Amino acid sequence: MTSYAPIFEFSHGETAGNAQRFATLTEAKASAADRFMRWTLPTGWHVVQTTDPVNYRYDGRDISIPTTEAKP
Repeated sequence: MTSYAPIFEFSHGETAGNAQRFATLTEAKASAADRFMRWTLPTGWHVVQTTDPVNYRYDGRDISIPTTEAKP
């Protein structure tokens, strides 16, 4: 399975991501761009392709997708 991870760029060539994985490149780019507009520390952003399971979708905001069903 392919997923896409937003990665943020910082001074001195540092990069950092988080656990968010999106099903489409478009969703990952939109999420990264949206977050980048509100943060002040990153100097840029990009997206990398991963084999991690998808756990978020982007629909104007980041929405978590449960990876397991809650048990009663």
